[in-house]
Amino acid sequence: MAVPVNDRRKELIRTYKETPKQFGVYRVRNTVNDKSLVGASRDLRARLNRHLAELKLGIHPNKMLLRDWQELGKESFVFETLDTLEPSDEPNYNPKDDLEVLEALWLDKLQPFGETGYNEAGRRV
Repeated sequence: MAVPVNDRRKELIRTYKETPKQFGVYRVRNTVNDKSLVGASRDLRARLNRHLAELKLGIHPNKMLLRDWQELGKESFVFETLDTLEPSDEPNYNPKDDLEVLEALWLDKLQPFGETGYNEAGRRV
């Protein structure tokens, strides 16, 4: 017996809400010229999905990345998780500071600025 669409949708939403969010640093990498956009998020899956949706819709705020996406196509890009952050067991833990440090480490390592990337120096994604 088939599950009604409305029930299936409710189940998917419940499962999504119950799934722990993954904190960490991600990269959108152009495989043609190896330029990268590096950022951090409290929900990696949702953030990478948002980048993908904005690129597909042609509304991504990073105009250089959007231009390359439109010229080279989806197949020229990969969405990667670079590092994850284990959440603390402390009550009221806020990962903001830890994510900023982790992101800064990856920005320093990859230097995705100017000709080698899509990040703007001194500006978080």
